[in-house]
Amino acid sequence: MTRKLAVSNIAWAPGDRDAAYALLKRHGISGLEIAPGLLFHGSPDPLLPSNERVAAEFAAMQAHGLTLVSMQSLLFGVEGAALFEGEERQKTLTQALRRAIDFAGRLKIPNLVFGSPRQRVVPADMPADTVKTIAIEAFRALGDAAEAAGTKFGLEFNPVAYGTNFLNRADEALAMVEAVDHPAVTLILDLGAMHMNQEFSQVEDLIARAAAHISHVHVSEPDLAPAPASAEQVVIVLRALDRAGYTGWTSIEMKQTATPLDDLDKVLARLCAAAELAREIAA
Repeated sequence: MTRKLAVSNIAWAPGDRDAAYALLKRHGISGLEIAPGLLFHGSPDPLLPSNERVAAEFAAMQAHGLTLVSMQSLLFGVEGAALFEGEERQKTLTQALRRAIDFAGRLKIPNLVFGSPRQRVVPADMPADTVKTIAIEAFRALGDAAEAAGTKFGLEFNPVAYGTNFLNRADEALAMVEAVDHPAVTLILDLGAMHMNQEFSQVEDLIARAAAHISHVHVSEPDLAPAPASAEQVVIVLRALDRAGYTGWTSIEMKQTATPLDDLDKVLARLCAAAELAREIAA
């Protein structure tokens, strides 16, 4: 099968764009995941870039054989947004997410990652039934918007250490996706979160159970350190994804380091080696 590999642009500074794109091309990486504030840095509103700016960014991507495959940091810069802190804050959150969804539709980005841990903290006194009702209603409405825009709204499980108490573990996020029961509301498989939750040993079982709901995979490490740290562990994941019939993108998600291009080169080599080994094992 054709392996669809990508990298998030949070791994480099905007000024390193062309050098980073060249590295991706050299390693045969064809997918680009974006944080809009980085791709359209300098724009007064990264979700409303001019047509000329969009054309320039697409030209740079196309020159290196890159396709937009996912978008993250959906609430970057948004103030007063929260899922469970009253109608006004929830309205702010859903309106901001609808803007992100519309933007994904404009750029034909097929997947969005809803992490935003601090905007989804559950108040200590809120009953579990209320939490579930609010979440399902909000996510179904966002699913409708995503479906209309031709994209997917992916729920990402975030560990407690990232500052939230909602959908911390893989099974919790999968259960929510199943409860929402919307074709455009999906699961983001995040390997770094599984490591932090000490549940990576369950990744093959999770993939087998959740494959129909997974729209995107993050190859990440705790605290977004350079990823992957281990090619061997990525082979386990890629083989499980192959067995489950997953056909989506697998994307490196790591924050910028002190030597971003050198570290990007190293992790790209590691990811590609893992993909090649998984292919050889399957042959």
